[in-house]
Amino acid sequence: MSRLGPVITLAAGAVLAVGLGVASTIATPAAEETAAGTAAEAPTEAPTGAPPEEQNTAAPSPSPSQTAAKRIAKADYGGRVKGNGALIAISIRNGKAIGYFCDGKTEAWFKGSESDGDLQLKGVANAGSKVTAELGGGRAEGWVSVGGKKWDFTAPTVVKPSGLYRATAIVRGARLRAGWIMIKNPNGGYYQVGAAFAGEEQLDIPQLDSEQPTAPVTVDGTTVTPEDVDGFIEEMQ
Repeated sequence: MSRLGPVITLAAGAVLAVGLGVASTIATPAAEETAAGTAAEAPTEAPTGAPPEEQNTAAPSPSPSQTAAKRIAKADYGGRVKGNGALIAISIRNGKAIGYFCDGKTEAWFKGSESDGDLQLKGVANAGSKVTAELGGGRAEGWVSVGGKKWDFTAPTVVKPSGLYRATAIVRGARLRAGWIMIKNPNGGYYQVGAAFAGEEQLDIPQLDSEQPTAPVTVDGTTVTPEDVDGFIEEMQ
C-alpha cells in the first residue's frame, strides 16, 4: 500500500494537469472572439496628426448648386416633321426655349423651358398646341401637336445660317408677322419653309438669302428685316 500511494498521487496530478490544459484551450478561443468582437464594435480612430481626409471620411452633403437641375446654355435644332412635310425649329438660351412649326400654310409658335434634357413647350396663340422632346446625342426627339393632330419629329442640332428667323411690322393698322425655318440640304444649299400673316390674312412670303438671312425682304409691299432667334427669344418669354 505504501508503494501505491505515490503512484496514485502522480496519476491524480497528471489528470488534473490535463484537465487544466483542456480548460485553458477552450477558454483561449472564447477570449479571442470576445476581444475581436469588442474591436469590431469600437470606432476606428485615425492616428493623431493624420491628414483631414483620413480623420473624417464621411461624404459631404451636396450643395444646392449641385442638386439644381442642369439647363442647356445655348442650342438650336431643326428638322422635318414625320408624315407631315413640315419643318420644326427649336432654340434654347439658358433654359428658356421657343419653337416654330410650319408647313408653308399652317404655323404655330411655342414657348417654354428645358431642364435636364427635357423640353416642354406650349403654343403661344394656338390653344392645345404642344411640343414635348428629349434632348441628347446631338438632337431633339419627340412630338408636336397642332390643331388636334400630332406628329413625331427628330431635329438634329444646327448652326447658322440654319435655324429660326422672324420679322414683324405694322401694316395698314394690322400686325404683320413672318416666320422662317432654314435647314441645310445634304445635297447642297438650304431648304426653307415659312409663313406670313397680316392679322388673319395669309400673305406670300419671300425666301431668305441663305448667305445673309437677316438681310431686308419685302412682304406684301412692306420691307421688313428678319431677326435670328437671339433677337427675339427674350421677347417671346
